Amino acid sequence: MNILVINAGSSSLKYQLIRMEDETILCKGVCERIGIDGKYSYKTAGGYAVEKDTELFTHKDAFDVILHEMVSGEGHVIDSVEEIAAVGHRVTHGGDKFSRSVLIDEEAIDTIVALRDISPLHNPPQAATIRACRSVFGEKLPMAAVFDTAFHATMPPKAYTFAIPYEYYEKHGVRRYGFHGTSHRYVSGRMAQLLGGMPHRLITCHLGNGSSLAAILDGKVMDTSMGFTPLDGIIMGTRCGSIDPSIVTYIAGLESMPESDVSRLLNNESGLLGVSGVSSDCRDVQAAAKAGNKRAQLALDMLEYQLVKLIGSYAGALGGVDAILFTGGIGENDIGLREKVLRDLAYLGVTADPKANDCRGEEVRISGADSKVEVWVVPTNEEIMIARDTAELIK
Repeated sequence: MNILVINAGSSSLKYQLIRMEDETILCKGVCERIGIDGKYSYKTAGGYAVEKDTELFTHKDAFDVILHEMVSGEGHVIDSVEEIAAVGHRVTHGGDKFSRSVLIDEEAIDTIVALRDISPLHNPPQAATIRACRSVFGEKLPMAAVFDTAFHATMPPKAYTFAIPYEYYEKHGVRRYGFHGTSHRYVSGRMAQLLGGMPHRLITCHLGNGSSLAAILDGKVMDTSMGFTPLDGIIMGTRCGSIDPSIVTYIAGLESMPESDVSRLLNNESGLLGVSGVSSDCRDVQAAAKAGNKRAQLALDMLEYQLVKLIGSYAGALGGVDAILFTGGIGENDIGLREKVLRDLAYLGVTADPKANDCRGEEVRISGADSKVEVWVVPTNEEIMIARDTAELIK
């Protein structure tokens, strides 16, 4: 059984074709700059690779390119579209309508679109991508939607309710939803495999350009750092994370900013970029800090401080912590950040194994033999979770 996994943005489309019997990636790639000038990459398990600039006016054009490469291109991996059993789509926001992955029908697409007020940057292009996929691969091919928010649906009301008039939750769905759920679900499940059972009290840290933490009790999310939107939580690449809400109206008033400019300020011009003035990429900020840039160092100090503070608060919420894991681009690769975090969590009984921590992108325990809390690095794999959900649904 082959499952095609799609992760689409407004101007990009990442894809993988996975053979589910052994979970081998037959081919993968990305279509970029859709609607601008267009380029794509395509790689196979056999080593064939191509990168081309080509006109990609719409996501349908991107799917046409993908289908051509997979079926009839020089590096084709299947002989016809009939060899694809289903397509799994990553969808950012399921609101309180979707608490698990679902097979896609017109009602599901309409509901995804209806959530555009909550997720204007993600849900509309993802719904359009689903329709474009149908037009290229045919309406008979089953498709599934896997929601970033679904894993967090187990949060209790005391965690997801905001302290504003309750009618805004009832009328408009204003509550904490959480994101990166597919990643948190994968790594927590992998942790259960590594430890021979799900840790009773687990804190997962997905750290990248977007970052979020989850407090997980016996496999169920009790709290998570992202909120109504992915803007909430700890400092990120360009997102501010949690701030005093009055800052928004204060700056808007001082600068006579319209709503769109305020949104851009908080989502695209803040975070590591806004504080350092250097870059949204943590590696660039680290290089600037080593060269003596004090604002870059401040941004890194804020990231480490907020991470330690949030882990501590989740340990309190869970009544302790048995395991902590790092994942995502920063979590899997930033040796120095992990070292500092482990040092500052000594009060929880955490000790470090410096030799084990000296790694990037590996699955490894980085806590010491005498540590009261197991600390691991577990590379995430959202695509395989999407593929597994899709395969299970069509069964």
